[in-house]
Amino acid sequence: MVDDPVVLNDWHPVARSEDVQEGALLPVHLLEEDIVLWRSSDELHACRDLCAHRGTKLSGGQVHDDTLVCPYHGWAYNSDGQCVHVPAHPEQTIPKRAQVKTYHVQERYNLIWVAIGEPAQDIPVFPEWDDPTYRKLLCGPYGAFDLCGLRAIENFLDVAHFPFVHEGILGDIAYPTIEDYGTTIESDGVLSKGVSVYQPDPYGTGHGDVVAYTYRALRPFTAYLAKESEGARFSILFCVTPHTALKSTLWMWVALNYDHKTPAAELIAWQEKILNQDIPIIQAQRPALLPLYTQTDLLLNSDRTLIVYRKWLQEMGLRFGTVGG
Repeated sequence: MVDDPVVLNDWHPVARSEDVQEGALLPVHLLEEDIVLWRSSDELHACRDLCAHRGTKLSGGQVHDDTLVCPYHGWAYNSDGQCVHVPAHPEQTIPKRAQVKTYHVQERYNLIWVAIGEPAQDIPVFPEWDDPTYRKLLCGPYGAFDLCGLRAIENFLDVAHFPFVHEGILGDIAYPTIEDYGTTIESDGVLSKGVSVYQPDPYGTGHGDVVAYTYRALRPFTAYLAKESEGARFSILFCVTPHTALKSTLWMWVALNYDHKTPAAELIAWQEKILNQDIPIIQAQRPALLPLYTQTDLLLNSDRTLIVYRKWLQEMGLRFGTVGG
């Protein structure tokens, strides 16, 4: 079991809202826990996917009369995880210990978020979500990949790899220079502004230009970027579901206030192309876990966001997904 309050007491996306309809069950895996999502007539629920009776998975059962019914012997659990019916002994008083653990669950950005522990703060803010001038596209889920989720977040925060991993798309190998920029730790995470890189055709004009981005690490497994430009603006909320320290699913909400005519499938395919270039790079990194407490790699000024991100994780006491964690 994971024993790290930093990640246990945080919100993590585990499914799309549409994946759990009323009366349906969906098994998910988060932080080494098997969880089943289910809907009663008026509420979404998340509980441990394990019957208290004989230890089978509840996700193989059904929802009946707003209870979760085990497929093995028909034990029925209410929304609080308490068993309320034992078919083999209908007249017997049900022991209080006949219950399953329940978890905090919310829906936000058309995703289902679960916190295994006691969340200290709300789900991270996606500023463009409620702005009707932005077109929002969900890219993903992608995975589950055999990679460390913290490594995936670092890759998302790293602009210096654009000319090499995404040459001709996000960067140009002839213009690899990354000018210095500022990074701070704010109340809502790590903030980097003015992170600039030369891009071949950032505005669809056929001409290259230097583009500046704002990057934020909102939580250990949630990050955000926004293109700093007048008029046409673009942002991404990037989230990781850490199934285990080395198995992750990736999610991207893309928001743009232009190009409302290009089919969504084309824009999503473009993002997938970028992601598919990143995945093998992340999987090839060694150590596979994030070297948070050891100096096994060499970080420079162009890696300033990563340096501060690691410092921030150290200050909060994160251990999960790290070397020696």
